[in-house]
This record gives sequence, structure tokens and C-alpha cells, in this order.
Amino acid sequence: MAISASKMINCNRRTLSPPTLSFSKLQNHSKSTILGFSSLFQHSHLSYSPISISPFPSPVAKAASSVVEVDDHKNSFDSTPTTTTGSWPEFARNVSGEWDGHGADFSIEGKPIELPESVVPEAYREWEVKVFDWQTQCPTLAETEDFTVAYKLIKLLPTVGCEADAATRYSIDERTIRGSDNRVAAFGYHSNGCYVALWPMEDGLLELEHCLIDPQNKESRVRIIQVLLVDNRRMVLQNIRVFREHWYGPFRNGEQLGGCAVKESAFASTDAMKSSEVVGVWQGYSSVASFHGSNDFQELVEGSNQKKSIRDEDSLILLPKQLWCSVSEREEDETCCEVGWLLDRGRAITSRCIFSKEANLKEIAVSSESLAVEDGIAIDNHRSN
Repeated sequence: MAISASKMINCNRRTLSPPTLSFSKLQNHSKSTILGFSSLFQHSHLSYSPISISPFPSPVAKAASSVVEVDDHKNSFDSTPTTTTGSWPEFARNVSGEWDGHGADFSIEGKPIELPESVVPEAYREWEVKVFDWQTQCPTLAETEDFTVAYKLIKLLPTVGCEADAATRYSIDERTIRGSDNRVAAFGYHSNGCYVALWPMEDGLLELEHCLIDPQNKESRVRIIQVLLVDNRRMVLQNIRVFREHWYGPFRNGEQLGGCAVKESAFASTDAMKSSEVVGVWQGYSSVASFHGSNDFQELVEGSNQKKSIRDEDSLILLPKQLWCSVSEREEDETCCEVGWLLDRGRAITSRCIFSKEANLKEIAVSSESLAVEDGIAIDNHRSN
């Protein structure tokens, strides 16, 4: 049983202009702050600083996926990325705002990880209720002039019922893309608000953050973070973090809490999706960015040809709310890191990253895919905007 939020608020964000507030309060990438409660550090499963995750062994599955091939150039990331304006203003408008929801950690088997007992309200402990979800805030601001993005991930202490309106902040993790506090190694963005960010952490860890927007409802998104250990150039999945979020207003730096008005509810303990909904041949159009040398900040550009992907059950990690992910080895010792969101029967949005044998990022591809029938004809092969 998990904590949930009830009732919904209605807002129409798409008529808003791009935010003009300063992002100075959101500076200092990967600045993680734990607010009091020293006993909360004693839980053995969860790591609350983004640089202190304890790795554990995990096999890397052999890939059964066919993806776009690119040349194997070693990628060295530069602190001064290059880009063109492209669709950045539209991306900035779609990604900026107050994103509220819930987040949870999952093991490499796709099992939810409980919150530490010390953060769970006494009433839940007395009822022996297990709590897996944090209620979260993610105020985000993308600046249209200097191509920067800054956000804060705020975790709130679990509360009983609609006491969530007065919830206490447990931790704040601040991150910045570009600018003087940039720590991102690579960033790819799409005009609709989707993005992929690669965050180098300590102890050989990487956080690969995939943000996917529902194309039918741009106020709904998921962020799936694959925590990876680079061990002798092998990329080994350590755990997975999932955030389901809803946009409920323009950027206010987290000063307004949605509380019981948050549209998303706790999800970690709900049923995982079925493998039969993912396994098979998929095809669709991809928006792609290739990373070579110092060009580490790019727009995802739509290609003109459909690409096919083959997914088998062995390589999939099935998650709740029609989500999945995988980390698999490909030919030439490349690694493919993928996440997906099944939007409807036979229709999904995916994000895939290809790493070279030296563990350098080669390509990001965000795709709108449909499940193909046996003769290779797609059930629905139209492009999604």
C-alpha cells in the first residue's frame, strides 16, 4: 500500500509565454541537501545523495535490438557545448514550470524499494503499511536566451491523508545544464519537452535521465533514471528511479505545493506491465542526435526513415504504469540503454542511448513507435507530433 494524492486541478498551460523568471535560485548542479532528520540516513537500500549510490553486481544482457548504426568515434565531452537555436524556445516553454508528482526507486529486477521506516508516519507503521513513493516537486526553468536548464528535485516527507498540503521537505537536489555550474556530460532535447541528460557522478557512476512527454497530453510526463556503474568500460545497471509528474503551473521555484491537488498518485506498488505488451517487432520514426567530439548539447532531429526494433522478454525490466527499461550489449561491445512508455495498445514512446565500447555516448534517439504485425506492416505507422 502506498501514499496517494486525490482530486485534480485543471489548468491550461499551452497558452502561456516562455517563463522570464531568473533561474539563479536553482544554481549548483548536483547540490543535494538533506533537511534535518539525521536518522534517515540509516536505510540500507536507498541513497539520498545523487553521488552516493552503492553499486551491486548485475549481469548485462545480450541485446536483441536493432537500432540506427553510427560511426564509432570516441566522444570527449566539452564544457562549452555548441548548438543552434532550432526549436529551443518551444522546448523551453514545454519543459519549464512546476512539475509535481511521485517518485520511487526500483531494483534491477523491477521491484519497488521501500522508503526507510524512519520517514514513514507512525500511523502507517502501526497499520503495517509499506510506503514506496515520495511525493515530489520538480520546478524547472529553461532560459531561452542562454540555452540553460535548471531544476530542483524536492522530496517531501510522507504524510497521512491531505496533510500533504503542509508537507515537510526532506531533500533538495539541484541540477544545472550549461552555464557556470554545468555538470551534464551530454544533453539532447526535443521541441515537445522530451530530453535526455547524462550526469557523471562519483565512484564511476552515471545517471542517465530520460524525460518523456505524453504526446496526447503535454502536461503529463515520466522521468526514468538509469543508474549505471562503469566498470572496466562495461556499463552495469545498478538501480532505476521513476518519477511520474504533472504540470500544474508556471515556474515558481517550488514555492507553491500542490499537496492533495496533485494529479498523479502513488504508483510504485501497483502491478508492473505485462511482457506480452512489449515483446515483438516495433517500428517508427526517431528524432536523433549523434555525439562526436565536443558537441555535447544537441537538438533531437527527426529522421525521414522508419527504424525497426526487436524486443525480447529476457532483456526487459518491467515497471508499473506501462513503463519498461533495459540495458543490453550489442555488436562491437556497444551498450544500449533504453526506456519505454506504452501509451496505448501497440503504441509507445521510447528513448534509447548507444554507448561505445569505451563507454562514451554515441547517439540519443527518442522514437514514436508502433507494434508491427508478422508480415512487417505496422499497426499504426503514422508519425506522431
